[in-house]
Amino acid sequence: MFRLALVSRLLISVLAFFAAIGPVSAQDRRQNAPGEFDFYVLALSWSPSFCEAASERGDGRRAQVQCGGRPYSFVVHGLWPQYERGFPEYCQRPAPRLARNVMSSMLDLMPAPGLIYNEWDKHGTCSGLPARAYFESIRKARAAVKIPEEFLQLSEPKTVAPGEIEEAFIKANPGLSSSAISVTCDSKRLSEVRICMSKDMQFRACEETDRRACRRDQVVMPPIRGG
Repeated sequence: MFRLALVSRLLISVLAFFAAIGPVSAQDRRQNAPGEFDFYVLALSWSPSFCEAASERGDGRRAQVQCGGRPYSFVVHGLWPQYERGFPEYCQRPAPRLARNVMSSMLDLMPAPGLIYNEWDKHGTCSGLPARAYFESIRKARAAVKIPEEFLQLSEPKTVAPGEIEEAFIKANPGLSSSAISVTCDSKRLSEVRICMSKDMQFRACEETDRRACRRDQVVMPPIRGG
């Protein structure tokens, strides 16, 4: 009887183990499979913050393409495939070569060659799209988002609540809700506005992205350079 009870307990333990790892294994099978994701995040970086932070780090030389005299406001950081929980990255190693003419065609939206190459390697390879089609998707996503007028010619530093930035984008973009947008920050500055989009570039909710949002009461938006 004791032996039978012991065998039963072992069997129950084994079944419980496989029940526990089942969902994880299913997720693992999808991890980093190109084209296997749920939605995109369009990340828009506040260029003046990036350049101010680079200058403080003594990293201005590396950032000089973006941080010269041109009046950049929000620039595209990337278009990132996402799971409902987590995200894929570097889905092909080595990544298919990115043609120089494709890179050059994106400099108006992403004013840093190194950024473009990195975004293709890290995120574009997870889209399941050829390079040209992936960057066309970035252009389509960016065209779907209107930057609020008050952020296009910011000539003085602006201190603002992250929620006010979200509200400005929601007001400027019909169909965009608070569940589809988040604001990120560093220790004091606005870093990015992140907008969740379906694969056909429609706004959609994304709870996990919102959970990673800036929790500061206020952030600084450094002014636009040049112009």
